Amino acid sequence: MPTPLEMQRTFALVGTGGCGKTSLAEMLLFNAGAVTRMGAVEDGTTNLDYEPEEIRRRGSIQPACATYVWNKNRHFLMDVPGDGNFTGDMECLLKGVDSVVFVLDAVDGVRPLAKKFWSIVRQASLPAIIVINKLDRDRADFQMTFDSISALGIKPVALQLPIRQGEKFLGVADVLSGKAHMFKGDGDSVEAEIPAGLTDDVSLLRELTVENIAESDEVLMEKYLEEGSLSLEDLHYGLRSGVVKGELIPVLTCSALENKGGQALLAAIEALLPSPLDRPAFEGEGEAKRSPDPDGPVACFVFKTLADPFAGQLSLLRVLSGTINGDVNLKNMRNEENERLGNLLYLTGKNQTPCKEPVGPGAIVAVAKLKNTRTGDTLCDEKAPFVLPMPQLPPQLITYALAPKEKGEEDKVYAAMQRLLDEDITLKLGRDEENGDILLSGMGQLHIELSVEKAKRRFKVDIVLKTPKVPYRETIRGKCQVQGRHKKQSGGRGQFGDCWIEMEGLPRGSGYQFEDAIVGGVVPRQYIPAIDKGVQEAAARGFLAGCQVVDFRVKVYDGSYHTVDSSEMAFKVAGSLAFKKAMETLKAVLLEPIVLLTVSVPDESMGDVIGDLSSRRGKVLGSDSQGGSTEIKAHVPMSEVLRYAPDLRSMTGGQGFFTMEFAHYEEAPQPVAEKVVAEYQAARASD
Repeated sequence: MPTPLEMQRTFALVGTGGCGKTSLAEMLLFNAGAVTRMGAVEDGTTNLDYEPEEIRRRGSIQPACATYVWNKNRHFLMDVPGDGNFTGDMECLLKGVDSVVFVLDAVDGVRPLAKKFWSIVRQASLPAIIVINKLDRDRADFQMTFDSISALGIKPVALQLPIRQGEKFLGVADVLSGKAHMFKGDGDSVEAEIPAGLTDDVSLLRELTVENIAESDEVLMEKYLEEGSLSLEDLHYGLRSGVVKGELIPVLTCSALENKGGQALLAAIEALLPSPLDRPAFEGEGEAKRSPDPDGPVACFVFKTLADPFAGQLSLLRVLSGTINGDVNLKNMRNEENERLGNLLYLTGKNQTPCKEPVGPGAIVAVAKLKNTRTGDTLCDEKAPFVLPMPQLPPQLITYALAPKEKGEEDKVYAAMQRLLDEDITLKLGRDEENGDILLSGMGQLHIELSVEKAKRRFKVDIVLKTPKVPYRETIRGKCQVQGRHKKQSGGRGQFGDCWIEMEGLPRGSGYQFEDAIVGGVVPRQYIPAIDKGVQEAAARGFLAGCQVVDFRVKVYDGSYHTVDSSEMAFKVAGSLAFKKAMETLKAVLLEPIVLLTVSVPDESMGDVIGDLSSRRGKVLGSDSQGGSTEIKAHVPMSEVLRYAPDLRSMTGGQGFFTMEFAHYEEAPQPVAEKVVAEYQAARASD
């Protein structure tokens, strides 16, 4: 029998990199008896960070799922990476859970990236509790961290105060019960009296907490105003009700590394977070809605695809409605193909346990080797179609060119990277039409580097990573009239094409314009498109640095032809020759792409970041400071920010993040233009 839904919890651990989410997951799994020992990130022994790249860098690069049973209740957790390089699919992942445990570092408090993550959680309308972790650290500061939560735009409700002596985290004071819980060596705790030095703080905090709980419920508020107090039962009821409605955000404390606070957190997850029955109906495409009814028609959402060395592709499903087992056949609503699920698996990191009972709404299970199913697909009963919309992913921030170590293996490199795209939907693969490079776009330099490293390891292909050419453009100033004449006689039928064109530069962004001004049939109509094509093909090859020429107009107004020797090919060559002659006559200039960079950084880093942007020839458009962080907008040449991610990380201690989008083209300064032209000519000479 499936677990009764009111006893089930499905939640994600969300927080910035280094706040201790994976260690916290280890603590929960250990205290629930799902694992026999707590792994350590530093040792590379955690259950949820198992990829070689994760073990080497001591940090999560992909989400991991686990399940455990606590008080006979089944809980599903998802550990979401906290590095901005690996969080582009967070909105998709959060569609797989009912709530969030938001983790903060007691040393750093709320930083800019935490604010970004919190906004994603709120946009997903997920109830949450906040856990302040790492209270065993030297510079841990509960009050600073608690106060910084206001930067998230919420009013937190403290349920615990840490009891510390010097640098030691000894226990917690329970605000509602008025009792202390002092930690023992095994992760358990014993009840005790609150230390005298904390009683006033706990008393004051209890008053605020009771008021916040009362304000979230009209009945409790009326009772509180009449009686002046609320019972512990009333407070627990009001607290859970407020959390489920998203109006109250409780705050707990722990040290995951020392296994302190795990039992209380497990109890809070069970007592406060919603079950699948508490969540509103899922909203599908076409205004369709689907309630989390175990007896309703089946619908499942694929929120992640993973590669398994033995099982092949694993599809991670969240059951939205209905009840499933391994024998069920479902329809993929994207491609309208049928899929038989086969064996259902519970995951704890890379470890798989067969799921022997049917599972209903809220369950997270893995299924191996589905035929044609990918991340973002909805699988459902074909008699009751339903599609959960895939959230829009953020744009990729950085692009690198890939090349094989051995020439001739380009297709092998492309195929290897294509397979990675199945499990990482934030990667984008393409080819540069101008120079033939294989281009890999991602959320940051580290994202690209680790993806290439993973492809090398899995598919045994040697890949060289190189920065791609910046998409410079060329244009012209002025106006001229030139002749393009192509005449070739080599026995038999010759080639003849002759055209006069007027060519002039246009304002930035105007594109290419072609005008047919031929009169009197001096050039037959069937040859005019060939002249146009010859000009466009020559413009695509460039003149100064092999970059496409843009923003110019060509008017063909005269020419001549031969009744026998003229052809479309001859006039195409004539058009190309006319273009080249015009480029030699006019002043050609190099244009560089400018991007709009939006950077969010801690206030204390603002000066360094603005100074750095200026050194990159950036023009700061403005800044806005709020809640301890500053958002800076600037126009910066793309060539100056190809490797911006690691530099920003260094300047802000890993707390800054940015988005980048194309803005416009500007004329490149002469030193920049000369350098680009010289590099192009040197590359041509070496070829």
